[in-house]
Amino acid sequence: MRTGLPHSISSVTTAPTTAIFLHAFDLIELNGDDLRRDPLEVRKATLASIVAKASSGIRFNEHIEGDGPTVFAHACKLGLEGIVSKRKDSAYRSGRSADWLKMKNPACSAVKREAEEDWGR
Repeated sequence: MRTGLPHSISSVTTAPTTAIFLHAFDLIELNGDDLRRDPLEVRKATLASIVAKASSGIRFNEHIEGDGPTVFAHACKLGLEGIVSKRKDSAYRSGRSADWLKMKNPACSAVKREAEEDWGR
């Protein structure tokens, strides 16, 4: 099962008072129904309605429409790992696709660590 969580999450320890949230960004299956063929905007709308009724520990990751380079620059300023740009009318496909682009922030410590450890080997 793919969660979208970083590999290092298992090594994170937190104090009992630390809040942890799951950020939901896509929905590919619901009650046994395969949603991968549905456009992203339909899957996200379904996901938003589910998360709205869920516990406070789950957050819906909004879809931001706009100028990709500007959004990426802002993500980098915030120290985020990067962004994933997706066509809102795209179906879900495993692996790389021209419909989904991943841009990594080279200044982020997680990205630097990944490059140093060479996860591809």
